[in-house]
Amino acid sequence: MLARRPGAAAGTLDATAAYDAGNPSRVGRRRRPSLVAALPPATATSRGFHMPNGVLFVCHANLCRSPMAEYAARRLLTGRPVTVASAGTDAVEGMAMHPYAAEIAAGTGEDPTSFRSRRLGPEHLTEAVLVLTATRRQRSICTALAPAALHRTFTLRQFARLAAAVEPPVDDQDDPLPAAVTAAALARGRLQPAPGDADDLRDPVGGTPEDFRRCAEEIERSLRPLAVLIGTAG
Repeated sequence: MLARRPGAAAGTLDATAAYDAGNPSRVGRRRRPSLVAALPPATATSRGFHMPNGVLFVCHANLCRSPMAEYAARRLLTGRPVTVASAGTDAVEGMAMHPYAAEIAAGTGEDPTSFRSRRLGPEHLTEAVLVLTATRRQRSICTALAPAALHRTFTLRQFARLAAAVEPPVDDQDDPLPAAVTAAALARGRLQPAPGDADDLRDPVGGTPEDFRRCAEEIERSLRPLAVLIGTAG
């Protein structure tokens, strides 16, 4: 059972517990859920999708990790010619963000109440310039859905390692995001792979608000090298 936060309303905690018990991040790994959450779905089944010069974040259900990454990246990349979006390999279309993730997303200055989950399709991968997944499993699913996206698909933590290790382009680029992806792809062939699950981002679903904050902090740490690389490339 989730610990009650000081000042938190009992109704909010009850809704969060119901959400955690039924959402696809928790049970979708074993089977498709019949009832996916206590929170209502959106009227439209998915958000519109158009990603010129875009970064796509992918996790399991598009409820926790990838939405937090989407909102954090939008803040970190403000002023850059980059768009961001997110999706889930096993997402149920049209679900609201996890309440704890929504709290964190609201801290970026945007309102997350209109967010709705999106199920990943090949068209999302072909539209994106860079695909960043929460885990190696999701990276494998992405490259199976769209083999042409192999050289621009990484786990988020993997890309952070590569971006921190590469030499930025000498001259400013008209399209800094593709230049950053190319530099990281070249570094992937030179650097030793990380051991074990070092490239995976742990799913906080079912945890406490502090678990979500720790996950969000890891996401932000992983996004900073991308922001720096894009900044130096452009």
